[in-house]
Order: sequence, then structure tokens, then C-alpha cells
Amino acid sequence: MINSQDIKNGTCIRLDGKLYFCIEFLHVKPGKGNTIMRTKLKDVVSGRVIERRFNIGERLEDVRVERRPYQYSYAEGESYHFLNQETWEDITIDKELVEGVDFMKEGDIVAVVSDASTETILFAEMPVKTVLAITYTEPGIKGDTATNTLKPATVETGAEVRVPLFVNVGEKIEIDTRDGSYVGRVR
Repeated sequence: MINSQDIKNGTCIRLDGKLYFCIEFLHVKPGKGNTIMRTKLKDVVSGRVIERRFNIGERLEDVRVERRPYQYSYAEGESYHFLNQETWEDITIDKELVEGVDFMKEGDIVAVVSDASTETILFAEMPVKTVLAITYTEPGIKGDTATNTLKPATVETGAEVRVPLFVNVGEKIEIDTRDGSYVGRVR
């Protein structure tokens, strides 16, 4: 159990039988009345974000979570197999529990987050940025860089991203795995 004023970004709590991660918090001291804690909580399972207010001193049930590095091995239907880097144990995670799954290639290291008390896997997430090679895109026209125009490109995992006109087939680019946006070229 923790007090409501101890909530920080990344704190995991159990509320109404569901697990939530705190993504934003703010101490509010109104002119009259008691101080309150205003939070934005993200549901671990559905990803839905809710706003919730707590009185200072209110007791909440915290959940101890563990992050461990796992290496992506292969996909089998709608599930993915990962290998624990320390124990060499193989685990299977459903596709909807893996964040950034479209940009994951064999051998990538992902962070698997699990509930420490029950050992249930909550989700797995790719690093924020990853480097992938472009397998197909239309050729760019020399000198056509006056505007910030983007064109579609297919990367080695099969995902489609939008890249600037000067990027060509075979080049490696850095991608933000949260939204699939182009970050830059890698030399």
C-alpha cells in the first residue's frame, strides 16, 4: 500500500480490479479545502487513459512490476516467442500485448513487464527507436527537396512508413516505434 501523494510517473497501482500505470500527476492546492492529487492513469490491458483524483493521504494498492530484457526469436500465428537473456527460458506473448510489434525483427531485445507477485506478463515493449533497412520505395527526384513532402516506404519487417523524398532503397533509417514516424537516416 502507498499513499496517494507517493504516486509518480511509471507507478503501477491496482484500482477497481484493474492495473494502471501513472503517466501524469499533479499536486493541486485549491484556495479552500484539502490538497488533492490529480492523475492520468493508463490501463495496462486496454491502453485506455482515465483521469482520477485522489485526496492526499488516501491509501492505494501498489503493484510491484519487473522489467526484464528478452530477445525476440520467432512468430507463430498471432503469438510471438521470446528468449530470456539470463535463464534461456522461452516464453510466448500474444500479438496485442507487444507494443511496436510492426517494427520488430528477429534478434531484437524487448523489455517484458510482468507483475512480480503473480508472474503474469502485462506487456512487452520495443525500444523507443529502432534501425531498419528500406526494402522498397519509389525513387526520389534530384532537387525535389523544397517542401517537407513524404513518400511511402516498406521496411525489412514489412511495415510501411512515411519517409522524405531523398531516402532510397537499401538505406537504413531510424524509426520511432511508438507511432512509426521517421526520425532520420543512419550512416
